[in-house]
Amino acid sequence: MTPGRMVEQAGEWLRGSGPQSDIVISSRIRLARNLAGYPFVNRGSRRQHHDLLDACRKRIVDKRLAENILWVPIDDALPIDRQLLVERHLISRPFAAGKNNVPRGVAVGGDETFAIMVNEEDHLRIQVLRSGMQLTEAFDQINRIDNVLEESVDYAYSRRFGYLTACPTNVGTGIRVSVMVHLPALRLTGEIEKVKRAAQQMHLAVRGMFGEGSEAQGDLYQVSNQTTLGKTEQELLADFEHTVVPQIVAYEHQARQLLIKQRPHQLDDRIHRAWGTLTHARVLGTDEVLQLLSHVRLGVNLGRLETTDIRTVNELFLLTQPAHLQKITNEAMNPAARRVARAKMIRQRLGAR
Repeated sequence: MTPGRMVEQAGEWLRGSGPQSDIVISSRIRLARNLAGYPFVNRGSRRQHHDLLDACRKRIVDKRLAENILWVPIDDALPIDRQLLVERHLISRPFAAGKNNVPRGVAVGGDETFAIMVNEEDHLRIQVLRSGMQLTEAFDQINRIDNVLEESVDYAYSRRFGYLTACPTNVGTGIRVSVMVHLPALRLTGEIEKVKRAAQQMHLAVRGMFGEGSEAQGDLYQVSNQTTLGKTEQELLADFEHTVVPQIVAYEHQARQLLIKQRPHQLDDRIHRAWGTLTHARVLGTDEVLQLLSHVRLGVNLGRLETTDIRTVNELFLLTQPAHLQKITNEAMNPAARRVARAKMIRQRLGAR
């Protein structure tokens, strides 16, 4: 499978299944690891970068961590294929851009539940992504991958500080625990800023759909821990499973019930206006579509819209992104042409003309 063929199926994080998937879109665990004997990426030479990339590629692919592993040499990939991987949450935006001209590559599991970036900010960025609230399952999977890799490489590790990383905030366990959540009711009731402030007080980062540096679109937010030093993986995981995620889910459920009780007509109007626009518009921009899909998704989850299903809506969050749209149509398009093609595709997917 090549990056271009990924458009033939939805990414793991948008399957629309898993516990609490009405609010928790996906669960992600990410590990930052560096190899002993090599400088950090921002300090190494091009020769060292090449040596490390080659050594890691052989170990990742040869170890057969999963069936049908796809190795993508990012330097050789077309810009649209790099963007496709970003849209599918398999690589980061800085990794795709390659501003420091560092040779880099990514290994992607055939089912897209895991990806391993080589020569990102750290030598290895390992991530596992699952649909819905499945942090424990994601942690078990990434732990197995990490153990297999550690059998053949020596990680940079300090008895005092733990795993050594390029950024001090990752030192220790090197773990990032995150969930992507859909919070339309909290935004509609004006409570979303309170949730953001509360999260920051708990030392959590709240970012947009594409992580660091991105704005919230479609009422989708990524919530993750900001530091790793001083807590074990199990403690961080427990914080999210028993405190962070349950609180966010409870707040959103309360906001949804408040809308149903106090503003039912306004709620239905917003949902059905979004549906009407999506099924009749001839020109649609990316940001506009994401917001409309957010309202439709809320309507489906609340049982107030029965003309489509969650999986279809979830897939449109992804397939309407620029790279996916061009891959599906097999045509390079400027922004104006994409807006027309996007509206047409949405009408077709939603069964409208």
